[in-house]
Amino acid sequence: MNQLVEISVSYNTTNQRRIRITSHKEAYELIIKNWNLNIIEFQEECKVILMNKGNFVLGIFDVSKGGIDSSIVDIRIILSVALKCHATQIILVHNHPSGSLTPSNSDKNITEKLGKACDLLNLTLLDHLIITKNDYYSLNKENNFL
Repeated sequence: MNQLVEISVSYNTTNQRRIRITSHKEAYELIIKNWNLNIIEFQEECKVILMNKGNFVLGIFDVSKGGIDSSIVDIRIILSVALKCHATQIILVHNHPSGSLTPSNSDKNITEKLGKACDLLNLTLLDHLIITKNDYYSLNKENNFL
């Protein structure tokens, strides 16, 4: 008889300082401090900022590292991490090594897909930021999420 493996879920934080994001600019300032600026113009990366309903940051998760002009974004991984740490709101962030802040069709597509997936799980995709070393673009700036 085969025994099934037990699945264990845990979430632990030692962060005593509560960071609250109240604007797109604050989200950019937080993420840029947590980005390897030595490769921001070399390799595309994707991260997600996980927050609770009060806009307090629970953590930042490294979703993926890619190549010069792309990075794989697996929605299932993002959602599983958000659920695991009881996040209710997320901000997707990725860099464009080219320095362009113009969203690609892929950027718009993943934003739409992730937003729909979040809706199914009662999570809120607050924004998708495209960042460079000195600036950012918000795909949700018009809606002013905060």
